Amino acid sequence: MTGVVDDPVRVLVGIGRALDSAGVPAGPDRVAEAVRAAAALDPSRRADLYWAGRLTFCANPDDLRKYDAIFDAVTAGDLPRLRPRPQHLVRAVPVTLATPDGDPAGDEDGEGTADSVLRAAASTVETLRHKDVTTLGAAERAALDRALAALSLPGEHRPSRRRRPSPHPGPVDPRRTVRALLRSGGEPVRPRWSRRSVRPRPVVLLVDVSGSMSGYADVLLRFAHAATRRRGARTEVFTLGTRLTRVTREMASPDPERAMAAVAAAVPDWSGGTRLGALLHAFLDGWGQRGAARGAVVVIMSDGWERDDPAELGLQMRRLARLAHRVVWCNPRAARPGFAPLAGGMAAALPHVDAFIEGHSAQAVQGLL
Repeated sequence: MTGVVDDPVRVLVGIGRALDSAGVPAGPDRVAEAVRAAAALDPSRRADLYWAGRLTFCANPDDLRKYDAIFDAVTAGDLPRLRPRPQHLVRAVPVTLATPDGDPAGDEDGEGTADSVLRAAASTVETLRHKDVTTLGAAERAALDRALAALSLPGEHRPSRRRRPSPHPGPVDPRRTVRALLRSGGEPVRPRWSRRSVRPRPVVLLVDVSGSMSGYADVLLRFAHAATRRRGARTEVFTLGTRLTRVTREMASPDPERAMAAVAAAVPDWSGGTRLGALLHAFLDGWGQRGAARGAVVVIMSDGWERDDPAELGLQMRRLARLAHRVVWCNPRAARPGFAPLAGGMAAALPHVDAFIEGHSAQAVQGLL
């Protein structure tokens, strides 16, 4: 495989988009890895570019045939028709990199080499994933909103009392076995087996919308909107501030913007104080013990700043831990340098939490999945 590639970054981006359209997972993170792999070789050589892309994009043998065809088409300038995708997901930034001696790496005209361009190529989505959401610009925030709208919550499953047919040996299904015997006129037949079916475990999301959470509340509510789209599973969403507000019905709209507008109209205590203990008490009395929290995964999205007595929050968290299958606390401030869960409310709640995670960035929010 010989030849010279004029614009290796554009070729890798085109290959990634074409593979993604063909059903091969090749998102911006893989494109960025392919760029880094090519930078370690000779990106101007067609053979090196081929192997950099193949080892990065292809995860199983079924991907190789698609990759070979797309690579040949893209390097020949014949790009296949692609599905519409958001623009500017990956961009190349032609900067001049310094050599170990401190001199600019480039030719005499001051332009960076292909290796410099490749090393400077970066995925804007990859960068966006790690930034604190309170530091994002308007364009970055719009891209984050689109990414949150595309999230899909897999959730957990729990065994059901119902049983379903199974092709593998196991407990005998007497009804199906007897029916098979009747159809055969009493002649011996192979036993019919069954297995326990599973159903999605319910999820409860409690989102803090107080003043201390004003920079993160919208992002966390958009995550909650994505979580409510799980089919066949019950997902309840509540907001916490100075009062408890159930916004599950407002989240029913498939359009995130309409859902956020409906939530904004329904929640009367935006950017107010925080009464976590009292509101958790109200949730458990009004919803949790009636079934919403029983056997559910309960996610509390809050910085833990409590206006009332922290001992009340600790008491209610103990009640919640006995009801729920799993309690997760998502704190957007946990990623800040020097953070320690020393606030009264946070310290009282932690002994009853199964998982304590960050929630300041897109990557942290995706970790909730």
